[in-house]
Amino acid sequence: MTEGSEGSELAQDASTTVREFFAALELPALDEAVALLHPDVVWKNTSLPDVRGEYRVGRFLRGMGRDWVGFSAEIHHIADDGGAVVLTDRTDILRVGPVRVAFWVSGTFELRDGRIILWHDHFSWENLLRGTAVGLWRAALRKN
Repeated sequence: MTEGSEGSELAQDASTTVREFFAALELPALDEAVALLHPDVVWKNTSLPDVRGEYRVGRFLRGMGRDWVGFSAEIHHIADDGGAVVLTDRTDILRVGPVRVAFWVSGTFELRDGRIILWHDHFSWENLLRGTAVGLWRAALRKN
């Protein structure tokens, strides 16, 4: 392996880990998603309290494993620094019963030892509210 190829291999691994994490959240293969988290993970969301530790983040994620709740993400762009930082530009889709809420999210992921230690999502509350209104409207139209 050449000196320059090692960095690109690490970057590929970091991006692959983040992609696998989102894929596992959709299945729901939530235990697989939790396995990609570092024990000291911190999950940050715009203006919400941080969730710290694999147990607490895992507990929250496993809560999405109910029949009436769902999650998926459409990753539009993914970039890395050639090491352990991955940036995502994506649309997250939350489903609660018949209501699907789609909203834009920009995420920063830091990895340590091949596992996610920081998951920091940035989103617009206005965009989330707009997505909620659209989701409610579409759910109401399907009932009629």
